[in-house]
Amino acid sequence: MLDPLLPLTGMLWVAALTPGPNNLVVLRTASRAGLRGALPAIVGIVLGGLLLLLLTALGTTTVFIAQPSLRWWIGTIGASYLGWLGTSLLAGSLRPAPAHATSGAGALPAGLPGLIGFQFLNPKSWVMVLTALASVPATGWRGYLPLAALFTVIPATCLLLWAALGTLLSRALARPRVRRRVDAGMGALLIASAGLLLIEH
Repeated sequence: MLDPLLPLTGMLWVAALTPGPNNLVVLRTASRAGLRGALPAIVGIVLGGLLLLLLTALGTTTVFIAQPSLRWWIGTIGASYLGWLGTSLLAGSLRPAPAHATSGAGALPAGLPGLIGFQFLNPKSWVMVLTALASVPATGWRGYLPLAALFTVIPATCLLLWAALGTLLSRALARPRVRRRVDAGMGALLIASAGLLLIEH
């Protein structure tokens, strides 16, 4: 019999590696502050994911069953927020700025509390958590320990890879023209992600 953790592990790797709001935040942070500067962002994202997993396991799924509209509202608000982030980045990239400016920097969530809270507005995080809990039914808190381990190791590893990429690109992103193009690309990706989520939603 196939261990249900195996397909779930594959899904988590794919979801954590592919471009998404968390990866873009870490990429941008690392390009400006280096790998060490991106570590607080990675910690905030991982902690937020674990908190979301914990609260969902404690009964959020039951609430969603009782109130189906609540899931719709959370998904819609989250997708709209991603669209706003993308639009802010895209708009900031279209404005010429001096070399020391940080176009669109204020649009992205930052700081440990902000990134922890951001996971509750990130539809991709909700999809990962709800899929995991549906795939691996657990009995008692010990049954959730493997899930917690997966939600710690896999996202942290993938975010570190994105941070390393941001560090490698830091020299190129120091040029205002390149930085604006990257901001425009990230903004467009966020808008596209939000649109797809709204369509599927």
